[in-house]
Amino acid sequence: MFKNQPKGLFALALANTGERFGYYTMLAILALLMQAKFGWDEAAAGQVYAIFLAGVYFMPLVGGILADKIGYGKCVLTGFAVMFIGYLALAIPTDSGLTGKIAMLGGLALVAVGTGLFKGNLQVLVGNLYDDPQYASKRDSAFSLFYMAINIGAMFAPAVAKWMTNWYLSGKGFVYDAACQEPAYLEALSGAYGLCFAVACVSLIFSVAIYLGCRKWFAHADVNTKQKADNGSSAPVQELTPKQTKDRIVALLLVFAVVIFFWMAFHQNGSALTFFAKNYTNLEVGGVSRIWFNIGSLALIAAAVYALFSVFQSNSVKGKGISAAVTALLLGGAYALYSFMPDPIHAQPSDFQQFNPFFVVALTPFSMAIFGALANKGKEPSAPKKIALGMLVAALGFVIITLASFGLTSPKDLQGTQSILSPYWLISTYLTLTFAELLLSPMGISFVSKVAPPKYKGMMMGCWFAATAIGNYLSSIPSLLWNKIPLMANWGILIALCLISAIVMFSIMKKIENATNN
Repeated sequence: MFKNQPKGLFALALANTGERFGYYTMLAILALLMQAKFGWDEAAAGQVYAIFLAGVYFMPLVGGILADKIGYGKCVLTGFAVMFIGYLALAIPTDSGLTGKIAMLGGLALVAVGTGLFKGNLQVLVGNLYDDPQYASKRDSAFSLFYMAINIGAMFAPAVAKWMTNWYLSGKGFVYDAACQEPAYLEALSGAYGLCFAVACVSLIFSVAIYLGCRKWFAHADVNTKQKADNGSSAPVQELTPKQTKDRIVALLLVFAVVIFFWMAFHQNGSALTFFAKNYTNLEVGGVSRIWFNIGSLALIAAAVYALFSVFQSNSVKGKGISAAVTALLLGGAYALYSFMPDPIHAQPSDFQQFNPFFVVALTPFSMAIFGALANKGKEPSAPKKIALGMLVAALGFVIITLASFGLTSPKDLQGTQSILSPYWLISTYLTLTFAELLLSPMGISFVSKVAPPKYKGMMMGCWFAATAIGNYLSSIPSLLWNKIPLMANWGILIALCLISAIVMFSIMKKIENATNN
C-alpha cells in the first residue's frame, strides 16, 4: 500500500492533512455559528454556507491559471499566508451586528482565496511526482492515499470543535442544548464556535512547517512547462497535437459537468444533514452505539484496519506476528476508551460530520485492494465508469435518509425538535455516501492529473474544483427548501439528480475514454 511510493507524496499529504484539519474544524460549526450568533434560519445560513463552499472550490481555477504562469510552489505558499489571515479574522471576537457580519464574510472570503491558491496546486505537485515512469503505475493508488490523509484531518475536526464548544460553555455555566434559544446561552455558544477558527490558524502553522521542512522531497515536481522552457530543461515534456489537446479538454469538461451534481448532493453534510441531525435525531446515545461518538476509539479502529492489512502484506512470519499484535492492541485500546464513556452520552449535530472522513480512512485499504485485484486481472473499471457508479451509490445514500423520513413532521410545521430517530439512519447514509465518494473523488483527481494537457495542468485541476464549486453552491437548494417542502421531497430531488447524472455519464463514457486514450 505504502511501498515504493515517492517520499514527496507523504510530505505533501501531511501538509494537506494539517490544513484540512483546520478547515473542517471550522466547517463543522459554520452553519451552526451563523444561527447562534446572527439568528439566521436554515435558508439564510445554508445560503452563506453554500456560497462560501462555492468560493473555496471555484478559486482553485484562478489559482491554477496563475500557477501555470508563475509556478505551483509560489501559489501554495501564498495560499498558506492568505488562509492564515482569513482564519485570524474569523477568530477575533466580534459582536452580532454589522461589524461581526463584515468580519465573518471578509474572513470567509480570504479563506476561499487562500484555498484557491493552495488546494489545486498542491495536488498538481502530487500528480507531477507520477509523471516519472518509475511511479506512473501507482498514480491512482497514490491519490487514494493522499485522499485518505486529507480525511485524517477531517476525521478529528468535528471532535475538536465539540470539545472546544463544551469546554467554553462549561466555563460560562452552560451545557450544549440544541433547542435552547436564550440570548445568554446563544452568546456563549457563538463565542465557543469562534474559538474553532483559532484551531485552523494553529493547524496551518504545522502544515507550513511540514511543507517547507520536506520541500526537497518534491522540489523536482515543482515546475510547470513554462519554467522548464525558461530553464532550458532537458526533461521530457509530453507533446500533444492540437486535436489531442482539444479532445482531452472536451472529455474533461464533460466529466466536470456530470460531477457537479454529485457535489451538490454530497455536500449536505454541513447543512441539510446537520439540520436533520439537530431537529430529528435522538442525540442521547446509549449502549454500544456510544463508540461511534468517541473519536479516540474511531481513530484506533481505523489504525487497526491498516495494521490488519499489514498482516497479509508482510513478507515474513515475524512481520505478520507483529502486525497481528498491533491490530489486537489497537482494537483493545478502542474498547478501553469506549468502556470509560458515560452511558448515555449527549451527542451534538456536528458529531455526525466525523463519520464520512472516518469511513474514508478506514475503507481506503479495502478500496485499493479491490481495485488492485481487478487491475491485476485486467478488469479494473476506467475512471469515468467509477464516476458513473459513484453517482448511483450516492443516489442509494439518499434513499436511506428518505426511508428514515417517512412519517416525520415537515420542517415547515415542526416546532422545536422531534428527536426520535436512531443515529444509525444518518450513520448509514454517511457510510453509503462515502462509498460513492471513494469511487468518484480520488479517482477523478487522478484522472485529471493524468489526462490534462501539460500546458494546462493547473487550469484543468482548477476546473475540477470549479465544478465542485458549482455543486457546492447548488447544495444550498435543499436548505432553501427546508421550511417549504416535505423532507422526502427534498431528498427525492437529490436522488433524481444523481440518477440522471449516472445515466448521462454512462451514455458519454465511450467518447470520454476514446478521447483520453489518444
